[in-house]
Amino acid sequence: MGVKLPIGDRMAAGKALAEALEKDYAGKDVLVLALPRGGLPVAYEVALRLDASLDILLVRKLGAPGQRELAAGAIASGGVRVLNQGVIDALGISGEALARITQEEERELQRRERLYRGTRERPPVAGRSVILIDDGVATGATMRAAIAVLRKQHPKRIIVAVPVAAADTVKVLEGEADEVVCLATPAPFLAIGRWYSNFQQVSDDEVRELLGTSAEGE
Repeated sequence: MGVKLPIGDRMAAGKALAEALEKDYAGKDVLVLALPRGGLPVAYEVALRLDASLDILLVRKLGAPGQRELAAGAIASGGVRVLNQGVIDALGISGEALARITQEEERELQRRERLYRGTRERPPVAGRSVILIDDGVATGATMRAAIAVLRKQHPKRIIVAVPVAAADTVKVLEGEADEVVCLATPAPFLAIGRWYSNFQQVSDDEVRELLGTSAEGE
């Protein structure tokens, strides 16, 4: 299992990842969830190869007041919220401040949900094996938040699948997901885009198009 670096583009990454996942998950009742935007072209190729349902998992970090890069928690699609109580206690973040931050991020989450999903309903997660996909993982903060919020929806199993990641981050994720599939862990890692020949930003239109095409094929 592996991939030649640099990877051509996200589509090539998705095909390589699909090949690695096919033996264990093709034709089974798995749900492929992408972290948009960059994770969607990768996840699309995986879902196609596995004949699996495809959807997105939108995650928004709840940044601490005055230190927005520091996560006091996270929210995700479906009204799920997880809190980092250690950060909240250490910084003395009040319930009122936390509610205000949550409200702000919920508005943005709902805006993106409407933009990407339209009227399509979210697929059920409980009791299913879920393959969580991004185009790569550096620090792992977003992926860890995604795992945490996904756990609250009671999936049978969470499989994190990425084409490329920092080796230390993979070890952390292995302690939080049920399985981690990563094709390459180059070092020094520095940034995800370094390991792609083409790492152009994925547009909102591309996200909607891929989700629409996947839904039509089901």
